[in-house]
Amino acid sequence: MRLNVRGGKRLPGKGIERVLIRGTNWIGDVVMTLPAVAAIRKTWPRARISVLAKPWVAEVYRLSPDVDDVILFQEPGRHAGIRGKIGLAGELRGGGFDCAILLQNAIEAAILARMAGIPLRAGYNSDGRGWILTHSVRRTKEIRRIHQIDYYLEMVRALGCMSAGREVRLRPGTAYNDLAERLFAGFGIAENLPLIGIAPGAAYGPAKKWFPERFAAVADRLKIEFGAQVILFGSDGDRQSTAEVQKNARQPLIDVAGKTDLTEAIALISRCSLFLSNDSGLMHIAGALGVPTIAVFGSTNPVTTSPVGEKSIVIRHPVPCAPCLKPVCPTNFRCMDLIGVEEVFAAGRKLLQER
Repeated sequence: MRLNVRGGKRLPGKGIERVLIRGTNWIGDVVMTLPAVAAIRKTWPRARISVLAKPWVAEVYRLSPDVDDVILFQEPGRHAGIRGKIGLAGELRGGGFDCAILLQNAIEAAILARMAGIPLRAGYNSDGRGWILTHSVRRTKEIRRIHQIDYYLEMVRALGCMSAGREVRLRPGTAYNDLAERLFAGFGIAENLPLIGIAPGAAYGPAKKWFPERFAAVADRLKIEFGAQVILFGSDGDRQSTAEVQKNARQPLIDVAGKTDLTEAIALISRCSLFLSNDSGLMHIAGALGVPTIAVFGSTNPVTTSPVGEKSIVIRHPVPCAPCLKPVCPTNFRCMDLIGVEEVFAAGRKLLQER
């Protein structure tokens, strides 16, 4: 597949010393942009690369060896509204950026780069922003059907970036080891037992959620067979989902939903021997950390958003109405109902035995 850059232009290979990347806004999307960020780094190895990102995803970019610093886009907060955007544009103008590469698809990203006086502005021509960009990549129907890793890679390739491969690997430093030790002590997690993570929530809507009683049944069987501890992960918004799993479980589980920030969640997930999840941001984090991951897919499309990592297993049963990409199932939720406890437990047992 070949993408077209408007006017046949590619970004210059020399003379770029400061690059601003507008990052994506959701954890899973951020993980899937990291190979594109690595390609940008390979193309301009001596450039200073900054990422403009929302606070709740900033830590993922900080874990990339290809990013020099992260600039927080504080919205909600001081960058909200027209006055906030003008202030942010002024801050970016002071950075002296030669080039802005916009991984986020919104027109706002292009407007901010223009307001900041960044001379080279590159990205997909989505959201009617092609006229603001100096280097615009045509976003075709075909490109929207491939995996999101390749979606971003194709964009930077069309702009002239050298490939650095598709591998996504987050590398927490030694500070994460110390943080994990403190969290183990705080949550009563034993050091000498296998650790299994479960993320039963999904921010997009209930159509992405497998049944809590089935998560609970799998957790019980894995605990009994492997003598493991099970941690339930999630944000404040996932507390109901984790509470339902705990209520249906016969074995005690450790529920940390809403009790950890992203940095703490990454520290705990990095210690897991297995991670079981719906299609979610934490699923992508686990895969990128190299944790064996089982991903349950129903309404969404694993062709475009399956987890990264060689140790990932996608469990999905094709039905005529899936992937519908709807937040709420309008019919009988058959895509999830067909996924049974035994199937998921067998996949978990296989991954734990291999580990």
